[in-house]
Amino acid sequence: MVDKNITAIDVMLADSNTLVLSAMSEIFERDPRFSLVATSATAEGFLGTVMRVPVQVGVVDWNLPVLGAAKLIEVLREHDSAPRLVVYGEATGDTPRLAMQAGAAGFAPRSGPVEGLLDTCAEVAAGKMVFPFIDVRRMQQDPIHSLSRKERAILDFLSKGMSNRELSKALQISTNTVKFHLSNIYEKLSVKNRAQAIAYFYSSQMPGGKETDR
Repeated sequence: MVDKNITAIDVMLADSNTLVLSAMSEIFERDPRFSLVATSATAEGFLGTVMRVPVQVGVVDWNLPVLGAAKLIEVLREHDSAPRLVVYGEATGDTPRLAMQAGAAGFAPRSGPVEGLLDTCAEVAAGKMVFPFIDVRRMQQDPIHSLSRKERAILDFLSKGMSNRELSKALQISTNTVKFHLSNIYEKLSVKNRAQAIAYFYSSQMPGGKETDR
């Protein structure tokens, strides 16, 4: 039995299949734990809405057009007010792992029971990471996962060969702040300099490495 005093979780759904989107909408509207804020059939539509309307949890199709869920998650990582995202996709292949590495907070399989999706969203709203198909604890031991959103962005920029001055301009922060973030990145990755940090980043992108291409 659901406590009526508990505030409903604001949710937005995004799926390219209109029939799936309609069915999911009905399911969430029937569950008193949730308040369905909006739906979208595209990543751009989802992004535009959550940037204007506060949403706690977003459920997104992994193959959401046009950007795709991975790119959408990457964009939203830079916004502190962004919703926590649950990827709704096929459990086969690398999708669950790719979703986690992109920055999603949870994964629910399309082939699973409806209750599983609802429960995953509730747990994600409570601050948990929900990935039933992978060992979350083992992956979270990777130092990459200890980096903040800004630190991950800086590491990505570093891999593109950007200088401190270019980083300062791109992130609209001072060069001293850039140096501060770089120092934290080096410490967290247990590296000594820029070159080693870039090497770490690229090694994590390799198949079988710590991360994967987005």
